[in-house]
Amino acid sequence: MAATTSSGQSPRTRSPAPFLSKTYDLLEEGAAEEGDSGKKIVSWNAEGSGFVVWSPAEFSELLLPKYFKHNNFSSFIRQLNTYQGFKKTSPRQWEFKHERFQKGCRHMLVEITRKKCEPSAFPVYLKASEESGSSNTAVAAAEENNCLLLMEENKNLRKQKLELQMQISQFKALEMKLLDCLAQNMEDHQKNKVRC
Repeated sequence: MAATTSSGQSPRTRSPAPFLSKTYDLLEEGAAEEGDSGKKIVSWNAEGSGFVVWSPAEFSELLLPKYFKHNNFSSFIRQLNTYQGFKKTSPRQWEFKHERFQKGCRHMLVEITRKKCEPSAFPVYLKASEESGSSNTAVAAAEENNCLLLMEENKNLRKQKLELQMQISQFKALEMKLLDCLAQNMEDHQKNKVRC
């Protein structure tokens, strides 16, 4: 006797995309394996409604290779963006949210879908060349569409570059403060040493 669900589907359940499962596992298991210093590399946000990559460099070096076949943070972000609904929520940190990607809700991963792919312009070129006497309107439209897509991608890359440059300048300012603090500490230590 074969069991069926109330919707008439077979009992075989859908499984989430491997990328989503691995990312979820990375957060559940990988976040528990904090770095040597005990600081967070990646974790769920306080509400469990998204996740934060606290240290992209360590995330790429230590965690990505354990779950994926690469250690490229940009590739991870690009892959994440192929799924409908993922949003980067803060310009100051790498925090991402999705209404179906939440702590303790692995079962909702199957409801996350990929974005619809833009149709390739290549078949349009083939079709246009096969049809004798057809106008080049379809080809021109495909070229224009590709141009718009490239311009949008360039715009997004420029935005990411600016965000990274802001982070770099913040880290440089922090480095200068730390060096000043260290120099002050060394100076105070020398003064105390002379008094003794």
